[in-house]
Amino acid sequence: MTTLMFILGIVIFAVGLLVSIAWHELGHLSTAKLFGIRVPQYMVGFGPTIFSRKKGDTEYGIKAIPFGGYIRMIGMFPPGPDGRLEARSTSPWRGMIEDARSAAFEELRPGDETRLFYTRKPWKRVIVMFAGPFMNLILAVALFLTVLMGFGISQQTNTVSSVSQCVIAQSQNRDDCRKSDPASPAAAAGLKAGDKIVSFAGVKTDDWNRLSDLIRANPDKEVAIVVDRKGEEVTLHAKIASNQVAKKDSSGQYVQGEYVTAGFLGFSAATGIVKQDFGDSVTWMGDRVADAVDSLAAIPSKIPALWNAAFGDGVREPDSPMGVVGAARVGGEIFTLDIPPTQQLAMALMLVAGFNLSLFLFNMLPLLPLDGGHVAGALWESLRRNAAKVLRRPDPGPFDVAKLMPVAYVVAGIFICFTILVLIADVVNPVRIS
Repeated sequence: MTTLMFILGIVIFAVGLLVSIAWHELGHLSTAKLFGIRVPQYMVGFGPTIFSRKKGDTEYGIKAIPFGGYIRMIGMFPPGPDGRLEARSTSPWRGMIEDARSAAFEELRPGDETRLFYTRKPWKRVIVMFAGPFMNLILAVALFLTVLMGFGISQQTNTVSSVSQCVIAQSQNRDDCRKSDPASPAAAAGLKAGDKIVSFAGVKTDDWNRLSDLIRANPDKEVAIVVDRKGEEVTLHAKIASNQVAKKDSSGQYVQGEYVTAGFLGFSAATGIVKQDFGDSVTWMGDRVADAVDSLAAIPSKIPALWNAAFGDGVREPDSPMGVVGAARVGGEIFTLDIPPTQQLAMALMLVAGFNLSLFLFNMLPLLPLDGGHVAGALWESLRRNAAKVLRRPDPGPFDVAKLMPVAYVVAGIFICFTILVLIADVVNPVRIS
């Protein structure tokens, strides 16, 4: 049964991956057709074609390897300075440029002169190239909101899980109380496991972060605490201690290894599945976007540890970069967890949502061959054309993105090497969930 559920989780992730890719390419396709650009192919996947059907100018199909997708547009790059395709050069760098230019015109048909990508105004090209990643962002937001508002997420609540018997600085790594340690305010007040705190110092709250902030803001003060104990409200009185506690950042998350002096009550909060309202969901998603940007920027610094995890005896960190194979494996593990099926589904949707958020951010990097590279090229063309108009200089014409193809090949080569490294690590030393 466990093996079957593991396979089910992989299948669900694979379907989510295919939908995400198809949705991404649909953004490019729909906007390209909107602006009259001819699109010969819309394909989900790579490798041999499993199924295809031609409708109008476009062949729609599915390929065997579901790790990507593409659309082909006519005239992605402008012709050479003489208006024609140039002869193949013996220079490898120049050859890359000419190969890219040749591929952009290889399916040119009579009448296509007015349907070329590069002939569209820069703002239209920006929309076409941005539309793909933007579709991933839309899907990520939709899935996040579905989980946050429909299923709920695991978070700390105002219910007491356990009560500390003494005051110990959180920076001290010990579990037992000593005779010299003062009793915790929670224990002295009679707080018990299972109590749900409904108000603190006269302030009603059912939000853990709000309650935590109230406790921290009242060191050395006598406060009244109202708890719900088995359906009955009980009022307790405690003198909040001053103690070393974990520091919080602006989003309410604990900062590992950093401590501040603040109010301390002395209990552990129980976790539970809590549905979020729209405002809290937007805040949560904003924090995740910031985390994703930080993670993307930190990838180069994580490569040595990733290499050691793949080829040495290094530990695979939970925040280590993970590829499609690793994500599919995590998707399988989700459905083997001993949690309710609704939470298994919620976690699977979160995984697909996170994948789409990563696709959006990665594709928006201003580097060819990524979508962001074409967006940057169109914006640069618009800037220099407008500058020429203001300065009353001749129109410089379309910006030849093909000249950046040598850089694109280098970027693609680095990305392929990184993908192979992640793949090996995902196979021999995968990220696991508990």
